Amino acid sequence: MELRFKSKFQSIKVMRIEDIRCFIPVGGRAVRLRPLTQDVSKPCLRFLNRPLIEFAMITLAEQGIRNFIFGENGYINYTNLFDQYGEGVGFSAKYRITPRVHIKHQPNLDDLGSADSYRLNMEYYDVNDPVIVVQGDNIFKIDLHDFLEKHEERGAMMSIALFKVENAKDYGVADLGPDMRIKRFVEKPPPEKAPSNYINAGIYLLSPEIRKEVESEEVMKIRELRKRLDFGYDLIPYLVDKGLPVYGYELETWYDLGTPESYLKAMKDVLYGVLDIRVAEERLFPEKNIWVQGYSKESIKRREDILRKCRENKLYIDGGALIGRHTRIGDYTRIIDSNIDNFCIIGEKVDIQGSAIMDAARIGDCAQISDSILGRKVVIDSTCQSPTYIESTSVIGNAAHIKEGCRLVKTRVNPGLTIPPRMTYFDKFLQGYEDIVRLAEPTKLG
Repeated sequence: MELRFKSKFQSIKVMRIEDIRCFIPVGGRAVRLRPLTQDVSKPCLRFLNRPLIEFAMITLAEQGIRNFIFGENGYINYTNLFDQYGEGVGFSAKYRITPRVHIKHQPNLDDLGSADSYRLNMEYYDVNDPVIVVQGDNIFKIDLHDFLEKHEERGAMMSIALFKVENAKDYGVADLGPDMRIKRFVEKPPPEKAPSNYINAGIYLLSPEIRKEVESEEVMKIRELRKRLDFGYDLIPYLVDKGLPVYGYELETWYDLGTPESYLKAMKDVLYGVLDIRVAEERLFPEKNIWVQGYSKESIKRREDILRKCRENKLYIDGGALIGRHTRIGDYTRIIDSNIDNFCIIGEKVDIQGSAIMDAARIGDCAQISDSILGRKVVIDSTCQSPTYIESTSVIGNAAHIKEGCRLVKTRVNPGLTIPPRMTYFDKFLQGYEDIVRLAEPTKLG
């Protein structure tokens, strides 16, 4: 696919979508999603049975983007992404992308923010092509051809994808003039000072001239003075204040999975068809958004067992649901509006509603999980005599172990912790073993 690209900063030339580089900055600590991100890079967080970053990557790769650069800052971000994706061969095979995707990674150079990471990588790899920047922890729907066409028609140096929200207090907000030109940009203003409801979705189309701007003496002074060079806080306001052509482009579908609440909302919306769930298997029932994955002989057998139990009324699955490969589910369990990842073991008479259960979790009989997230390798002990309750946006970190009879309400548990039997917590964050006793609700005696 080719477009004629022109701005007042460059002469007409042919721009092929296949030649555009995609840059994905990965430098944040994702504090709001802890404990899920305590020991894993946020783009590698499981979401609907795959790493979150793959939703953004495949959205672009299917439209022709073949070259990606991951701007990882820090050991965990780098090792998680490099070990998972390497140079892109496995990702390309998984999604049957030809010609294959090529992935490069940030060298061991410290950056001072997302725009600084862009500067370092463009310089290191000597990139002089247009670049699309996306965030590895967002999911979205975008018509890349239309995005590029609007960019070219307006003679933009930078185009920013915008999304309209009711409350813009946690985002960068654009003040728009005619034809979506951005007059100013305010990062995370108080609600009464927000110039509009159009927020920065973190997707940027950058003309090659942006590299010269970000390497300029003026921008380097900003970096030195603030000890930071971020797209939202620093570079975008600089470009707008300088009078350079920065334009907005409205997205209709976009999710920031920055909190447990937004994670669960995005999960449910995708289960109900807002975005392509990207599951190869047919629905379990033609009229319902219920999928059970299975590719091998063994996993297909497990899928057929789940279907048989549903038909015999020994298993109830309703609303939207995605169940992964090799997951075993006991009789008389109920699953509604939930995602259960691969290799999970679910006991009998378990009730799971509006929740995400990541891979290799084990849940005992009669447990009740509602509107919550369980990390990888989590164990929830539970019996029908002493059931366990996980509810109200509780988040259980990877490999945590919750013993029988516990009740966790709006509570977070750090990875690897073991909670003794019959403990109760309301709106707590258990970060270490000292918190397990200190933060527990008093036990009611006989």
